[in-house]
Amino acid sequence: MDRKISEILILFVLSIATIGCVKDKPTGTVVVSSTGNVYIVCEGNMGNGDGSLYNYNTTTDSASGDLFGSANNVPLGDVFQSMTGIGDSLFLCVNNSDKIVVLDVTTKKIAGTISILKPRYIVAVNKSLAYVSTLYSNKVYAIDPTTLEVKGAIEMPYNNSEGMLLQGGTLWICNWDTSCTSITGIDALTGQKTRTISIGKYAPHAILADKEGLLWVMSGNAAKGRSAALSRIDPSTGLVVRQMDFAGISDPVKPVFNRTKDTIWFIQVKYDGSDADNGIYRMSIYDTMLPIAPLIKASKYQYYWALGIHPANGSVYVGDPKGFVQKGQVSIYNTAGDLQKTFSVGVGPGQFYFDR
Repeated sequence: MDRKISEILILFVLSIATIGCVKDKPTGTVVVSSTGNVYIVCEGNMGNGDGSLYNYNTTTDSASGDLFGSANNVPLGDVFQSMTGIGDSLFLCVNNSDKIVVLDVTTKKIAGTISILKPRYIVAVNKSLAYVSTLYSNKVYAIDPTTLEVKGAIEMPYNNSEGMLLQGGTLWICNWDTSCTSITGIDALTGQKTRTISIGKYAPHAILADKEGLLWVMSGNAAKGRSAALSRIDPSTGLVVRQMDFAGISDPVKPVFNRTKDTIWFIQVKYDGSDADNGIYRMSIYDTMLPIAPLIKASKYQYYWALGIHPANGSVYVGDPKGFVQKGQVSIYNTAGDLQKTFSVGVGPGQFYFDR
């Protein structure tokens, strides 16, 4: 939520007159089956310490939460940015609280904490090595997921390391900085910088790889005057093979691939209350133009903030933060965009983690 504070305040003003804040209370230790779990990372409202972890079980068709609060009887903090599973633990990046909280995957009890300033995302290389991107600094940290120690820091050429991707032995890193027009590759085992690929567009923030091994980089920062683009890159040559520009002040975020990695989905966000260029979009990796209309359209005074494709059945999970001032909502759609189910979660659903 911190990267969109000014825009989110607009919706806050629009909705505060009619919307209250609702919070779940701890109820004791929670033990959740590892079969069929879809975890929902709920960011919370910045400064309120109300980040939360919810769960939807596809086997039982039931939602539960707050798992962290129920298991530990303490607040998680905020902003709960992302969660990554490594071995038998879940690693929760809580960036405004400057910590990574480590949970036992079964009981959801706290197994440890790692102190890192403004952690954003984690990519695991192996059992003893993972990397953490951070906001507001030029550091990417190496941690040991087994001992929970910080092993060192890599200095990046720009601030705000954001999206990362492990491809073979290379860790690709995006720096969501308005001066940055490139992505950086490091040797995942040594931490040494080995590659720089220019994309010619400012503020890269998300990176994926398609079924052909080509990279997709989403860039831009509408709030700071950097227009958005989606670039397809051949990592073997470093060449941009296709580049598509978003019109106006469009703010595309959080791209994901379908199960076969031949279709890319993303959110377009409008914070001004309008419903134009606002919703869930999809396109083939072979399309030469961006989609014009959303598959799932956001309503007036609404925008989406979380998107995930279930790896087992292809269902589309969408999170509505409802202005970050009340309980959020998750909706599940089929691949045709037909609504299948809706349920309430914590404040600010921002990421889905699919247990495998």
